[in-house]
Amino acid sequence: MKFLEKLFETTLWNGRLFVLLAVIFSMLGAIALFVVASTDIWGIVVKTFQIYFSHAHPEHFHEELVGVIIGAVDLYLMAIVMLIFSFGVYELFISEIDPAKDVHSGSKILEIHTLDELKDKLAKVIVMVLVVSFFKKALYTHYSSPLEMLYFAGAILALSLGLYFLHKGGNH
Repeated sequence: MKFLEKLFETTLWNGRLFVLLAVIFSMLGAIALFVVASTDIWGIVVKTFQIYFSHAHPEHFHEELVGVIIGAVDLYLMAIVMLIFSFGVYELFISEIDPAKDVHSGSKILEIHTLDELKDKLAKVIVMVLVVSFFKKALYTHYSSPLEMLYFAGAILALSLGLYFLHKGGNH
């Protein structure tokens, strides 16, 4: 009976290694998001130089430029969410990341000791993704009445209050 118990517990403990699938695919997703965002920025930079060297100034180009850059920032933030998730899950379920401990002056942003810390860090970055997404949507919204502008101002106030309380609740 002792043998079966030991076999079951060993199998159960090694089952945590399935978490590596989440770690690997989160890292691949982060890399894909970094590549896509960088490609978007590179494309708009090339287009900007072409437009300005040809002295052509298409209508609404500045809005397009800002929109692409904001979209890229959004993708970068999502990539960061994926990185934080993969590092956190690895450290929680598999092992501490030794190179991260060796860097004495490095950032502690990826250092995660509990599931609650991982959730807090992810929540903060996700809120920033939502703020950037809101800004991008607001950039392309056309307002036809003063009431719509008032709603927009209220939404900005709500976001500002949310960010204030999110920041206030952290350990700063």
